[in-house]
Amino acid sequence: MAEGLAEATKTEQEAIKSCRDLVRAKEKELKALTETIESKTQDIGELGIELVQMKEDLSDTQKALLEDQKFIKELKKSCGTKSDEWAERQRTRAEELVALADTIKLLNDDDALDLFKKTLPGASSLLQFSVSAKEIRARALHAMRGARQSALKQDKAGLDLLTLALAGKKAMNQGGFAEVVKMCDEMVEVLKKEQQDDNHKKEYCAGQFGLAEDKKKGLERTIAKETNAIATTKDAIATTIEEIAALETGIRKLDRSVAEATEQRKQENAEYKELMSSDGQAKELLAFAKNRLNKFYNPKMYKEDKSAPSFVQVVAAKKDAPSPPPETWDAYSKKSGESNSVISMMDLLLKDLEKEMTEAKAEEQEAQADYETMMKESADKRTTDSKSLTEKSSAKADMETALEEHKEHLVSGSKELMATDKYIHNLHAECDWLIQYFDVRKEARTDEIDAITKAKAVLNGADYSLVQTKAHSFLLRGAPAAAAF
Repeated sequence: MAEGLAEATKTEQEAIKSCRDLVRAKEKELKALTETIESKTQDIGELGIELVQMKEDLSDTQKALLEDQKFIKELKKSCGTKSDEWAERQRTRAEELVALADTIKLLNDDDALDLFKKTLPGASSLLQFSVSAKEIRARALHAMRGARQSALKQDKAGLDLLTLALAGKKAMNQGGFAEVVKMCDEMVEVLKKEQQDDNHKKEYCAGQFGLAEDKKKGLERTIAKETNAIATTKDAIATTIEEIAALETGIRKLDRSVAEATEQRKQENAEYKELMSSDGQAKELLAFAKNRLNKFYNPKMYKEDKSAPSFVQVVAAKKDAPSPPPETWDAYSKKSGESNSVISMMDLLLKDLEKEMTEAKAEEQEAQADYETMMKESADKRTTDSKSLTEKSSAKADMETALEEHKEHLVSGSKELMATDKYIHNLHAECDWLIQYFDVRKEARTDEIDAITKAKAVLNGADYSLVQTKAHSFLLRGAPAAAAF
């Protein structure tokens, strides 16, 4: 039975060890899988946010594509109309130029000049060699009024001032238009400066729109990341709190188990000591009784014990004195045979006591060894759990600090995003109108400058005769032919 018990104990210990190794392996595997799940969950969340953002970008791009397609369609239609109008205009102008060239050639012919000398002696040709100041002013006013029609609203006041200055009697009385020409030059400079300011403003708006949109997208990604980090950190804190609670519960159970095992060990040790004391006394008593019998029946095996008389007296005092032998005719003889049986029985009892004491000692040693092993393992486990509890508490504190930082980053990012949205809104309010009407404003200024330049050229012609010196070159440039006649 002892060998069977030892074999069963060994098998059980091996099974426990194998089970613990398996549990540790599974815990490591579970930890690795949990980390993988958390990582994949985070990736899923980030990809989901990116998917939503990409869908929004796709929707915005599709809307922009529809608007661009609509604009292209309208532009093609408008360009087709303008192309037809331009072709008609070019054809009419070409016919007009041909007609004017033929007329000039006809009138400048030598025979025609001789005929005009004979029929119109007051004029050497039909060419207009001089123009009056009144006609020059009329042409300049016509050019100014044409410029005013195509001018921007803020520039009409300056053109009105030029028109008033040109239409006044002061210019006519002074016989020159130097002041008006100067005002034309100033007006042209103002228009060029305004156009340059619009160009700079357009470049500024385009650059700021790009920077603001990039900043907004970056802030939105940051906010999404911080939101995801806050949710992840909260889950991790909740998990850590559960683990801390489980560790604290395990430590309390371990302490309770150690206390119960210690109390049980004390009781078993006390029972062992009592058993050893009782068995020892029983052995001494049986040995004394056996020695006493040997003194009478086997004197050779008798062992004198000087410390025994007090005990013998005590035992003897508890027994009645033996009765006198019966009266017989024969002499009293020793019962050696019966005494041997009694002594053998005492020897069996002594062996049983020794065996019981040996087994009790072995059990006590084994129980003490198991107790010490259990105490060592419990102490190691408690140390490990306490260390893990400290690490978990520290990790929980770090995660709570990180959570607060994530919240602060989220709040600051949200505020910055709101400020960026407000800035983009203000930028739209400031730039949308300019960008929308930039080409119209530029074209209007170009037409206005062109008209003012033509008016200035007309005014400058008041100081000299408007003689046509290069007819063919003038006609090829496509300028209005009526200005030379």
